[in-house]
Amino acid sequence: MFQGASAINLDAKGRMSIPAKHRDALAVQCEGRLTLTRHPHGCLLFFPRPVWESHREQIAAWPMSARAWQRIFLGNACDVELDSAGRVLIAPELRSAVGLTREVMLLGMGSHFEIWDAAKLAEDEQAAVAGGMPDVLSNFSF
Repeated sequence: MFQGASAINLDAKGRMSIPAKHRDALAVQCEGRLTLTRHPHGCLLFFPRPVWESHREQIAAWPMSARAWQRIFLGNACDVELDSAGRVLIAPELRSAVGLTREVMLLGMGSHFEIWDAAKLAEDEQAAVAGGMPDVLSNFSF
């Protein structure tokens, strides 16, 4: 179960260092084999390969009426591996598609991660708070 936020700087080649707290778990869970894909909310989804393979099968089975969504998720999927320094290379096409700059945020979302441009995430979170709590969460409490 992945959780928490990590501020990370991409290097000049577009590589992202995976925080040590997640690196060991990923090495055990998927031997460092991962998959990146695009999300329509403006971030990248980052999956351990076995988790992605389960989602990929479900997405591939969607009807033709969902073909555009298959293109977003499957057409942008990119298999990556942790290198010996615990980094992954984010393809230029994926970086460009979601506007990643040097400063990114890696968010643990349970079974996977989201990768956001740090400034865009801050804007989206501010807009979400300003918009108020959705009705579906009206009975939620800590």
